Amino acid sequence: MRFNIAALPGDGVGPEVLVEAVRVLGVVGKKFGHEFKWQYADVGGIAIDNHGSALPTKTLTICQKSDAVMLAAVGGPKWDDPKAKVRPEDGLLALRKGLGLFANLRPVKVFPLLANSTTLKPEVVQGVDLVVVRELTGGLYFGKPKKQWQTSRGRRAVDSMAYSEHEIKRIVRVGFELARSRRKKLASVDKANVLESSRLWRQIVIEMAPKYPDVELWHVLVDSCAMRLIQNPREFDVIVTENTFGDILTDEASMLAGSMGMLPSASLAGVPQAGKRIFGLYEPIHGSAPKYTGLDKVNPIATILSAAMMLRYSLALETEALAIEKAVLKVLEDGYRTYDIMETGKTLMGTKGMGEKVAERI
Repeated sequence: MRFNIAALPGDGVGPEVLVEAVRVLGVVGKKFGHEFKWQYADVGGIAIDNHGSALPTKTLTICQKSDAVMLAAVGGPKWDDPKAKVRPEDGLLALRKGLGLFANLRPVKVFPLLANSTTLKPEVVQGVDLVVVRELTGGLYFGKPKKQWQTSRGRRAVDSMAYSEHEIKRIVRVGFELARSRRKKLASVDKANVLESSRLWRQIVIEMAPKYPDVELWHVLVDSCAMRLIQNPREFDVIVTENTFGDILTDEASMLAGSMGMLPSASLAGVPQAGKRIFGLYEPIHGSAPKYTGLDKVNPIATILSAAMMLRYSLALETEALAIEKAVLKVLEDGYRTYDIMETGKTLMGTKGMGEKVAERI
C-alpha cells in the first residue's frame, strides 16, 4: 500500500529525530510491502524565518491532503521574545485547529528495563501503563478574550478558559472508549471546586457515564492528580482532561518513564477504533532542545514510537506498529541507551546510532 505522509521537521533537534523515524518507517515499508511518500514543509520558527508565518498556507494544505502528519518539534531562544507578534507555538495551535485535531493521546508506559532510569524509586514506577487523553482545541489556549493591555494602574492581561458541551462530550467519549479497550478505569480530571468550566465538565461526564457501565469512573481534582501520579501512578489507566491540565500533567508523567525522549503522542480528529483509519498528527512530547542541535545526542525513541502510533491509528497497520515497538524494546534489552536514559554498564548511543539500532531490529 502507498501512503502520503506530511513531514514537519520544525526547529532545533526536530530534523535530527524525524530523520530517524523516517529511517525506521523505510525499513517497515520494505518488510511489509508499503510505500511511504514524504512531503516536507515548514512549521514553527523556521517557517517564521522563511515565510513570516508560523504555519504557512502551503504547509496546512500539504497536511490536509496527507494520510497523516509527522511533526518533530518547534521553538527556540531565537523566537522567545514575549513581545513577538508571531511565535513558533502559534503554528502548533493553528495546525490543531486547522486539522480538527481535538484529541491528544499521550501513553506513559515504563519499560521494565528503564525502571532504574527515573528519579523515582523503581517500586513506584514499575508496571506503570497509562494514557492521558487531553482536549486539544479548547480552553485557555484558544479562549476569547485573550489579550494584554495598559491601564492607569499598570499592565493587565487575560486568558479565558471556555468550553462548550460539544467539546467536552467528544473528548470524554474518547476517554471512555479508550478505557473500555484497556483496563476499564477512567479518571476524569478537573478543578470543579473552583472553575465553572470544570463544573460543566464534571456534569457532562456524570451524564455520559451510564452509557459505559463497564467502565469504572472516578473524578480527580487536578492538583490531587498531580500528587497521585508521583505517589501511586499504577492506579491510573486512562486519564481524560482539558487542554491546560493535560499539557502540564503529561509533562509530569513523562518523568515516570525516565525521560521525555521516551514518550510519543498522537493528536486525532476522531475517536480511535481498532482497524479504523483516522486522521492524525504524531509527535514526540519533548521540545526542540536547541542546546543539543547538531550534536547527535538527543533520544529519537519518542519520535520513532510516534511513528508506530501513526501506523496504528491513521494507517490501520497494527502488525507494523507492533514491529516498531518490539524493535525498540529489543534495542533496550541489548543495552543501548541515549544520554537521557543512560545507566552504568550500558552502551551510550547518539541520535543516529539509536535510530539505526531500532531499524536493524525491525
